[in-house]
Amino acid sequence: MEVTYPRCCGLDIHKRRVVACVLVSRTEGAPQKEIRTFGTMTEELQALGDWLDEHGVSHVAMEATGVYWKPIYNLLEDRFALVLANAQHTKAVPGRKTDVKDCEWIADLLRHGLLRASYVPARAQRELRELTRYRVSLVNERSAEINRLQKTLEGANIKLGDVATDVLGRSARAMLDGLVAGETEARQLAQRARGRLREKLPELERALVGQVGAHQRFLLDQQLAHIDELNARIDIVSTEIRRRLEGDPVAGPVAPEATDPTPESLPVETESLPAIALSGVEAVSRLVAIPGVGPRTAEVIVAELGTDMTRFRTSAHLASWAGLCPGNHESAGKRLSGRTRKGSPWLRAALIEAGHAARRSKGTYLSALSARLAARRGAKKAAVAVGHRILVSAYHLLKNGGCYRERGDGVLDPHQRLRLEHRLVQRLKRLGYTVHLDPVAEQAS
Repeated sequence: MEVTYPRCCGLDIHKRRVVACVLVSRTEGAPQKEIRTFGTMTEELQALGDWLDEHGVSHVAMEATGVYWKPIYNLLEDRFALVLANAQHTKAVPGRKTDVKDCEWIADLLRHGLLRASYVPARAQRELRELTRYRVSLVNERSAEINRLQKTLEGANIKLGDVATDVLGRSARAMLDGLVAGETEARQLAQRARGRLREKLPELERALVGQVGAHQRFLLDQQLAHIDELNARIDIVSTEIRRRLEGDPVAGPVAPEATDPTPESLPVETESLPAIALSGVEAVSRLVAIPGVGPRTAEVIVAELGTDMTRFRTSAHLASWAGLCPGNHESAGKRLSGRTRKGSPWLRAALIEAGHAARRSKGTYLSALSARLAARRGAKKAAVAVGHRILVSAYHLLKNGGCYRERGDGVLDPHQRLRLEHRLVQRLKRLGYTVHLDPVAEQAS
């Protein structure tokens, strides 16, 4: 078999140690092999790099094992060409499983060019990813704390959430502060309502009648303080994310300016159009024009994808990488499961959330698409499909620039229009009607 990298190394990574196998090709015979074990402290990983330098290693391969590969990648990326491989793609022959054999197998696969490198962005983008992912974790923690707050209120038979849409809105928060302070009169608590919520004063008074014990007041006080602290931390992290985007850490290489294409006017693929370089702030400002995409979702998209779309050959390639396209499983001419594959969980979650938000938008193409799909496949599958459409639009916006152009909710291609007419006619016939369709003539303006 042809040798692609004559001097290479395979790493088997664990929490406390790294087993390295160096293969140096000879003119004849089997390659020279040397195996050593290193710890994972910084000075030990630097010694690993020095040892690889002594052998003239050019390429180093490792598996993506949790987070243990990250410090090794950060320390060695400036010294060697690193290949981060999917663990499923490096499975060895069954049996005789040891760390030494694992690193030998990885090195042998790399030596013959049989490993496909995973996409690892530049350090600045990796740092931005960590910030956006940490913010998502904080938001999830806040949601969990709000749920605990709701349980405490239910335990005291306070039905505030049944009347107020947001249990932590200005009016509801003022009532909660009153409960923590020891107020028990429902009418006085209801008078803290503001705005349109004052139209529900009788319902509020009934909802605020309960039995709040001393321990429940203590719990409410602690939970509200925790939520306030999480809100403050989320704001601090968001400020840091915006600062880094303004510093433009994720922009791709500068390329010639393109014309002003829009996602809806582009062909299926736009290989002939030159890619452009957008700053992080410009990319976010373009993405928020897509229905369902808010500033935080746009920041997650930019952090996960970057702004240089040349690394993805087509929008279909990007959708497959993100795990938002139908699965491809066919055997004996039969289409089997179409489940989506596992992709980037952070990007997938953000896009599905955007898909749910797009359904609630008014008069948009994505809301009409979601309603049409939800009627047949359900709201969850419709959100995945709309998230896929949002990702395709984001790909074209980031690759070719331009602005998002709304098509409206009245866009139906002729085939879909005929199917809709046929389905409605059949339903009327089953109800006992004779149906004859006469198109309405357009009125002259």
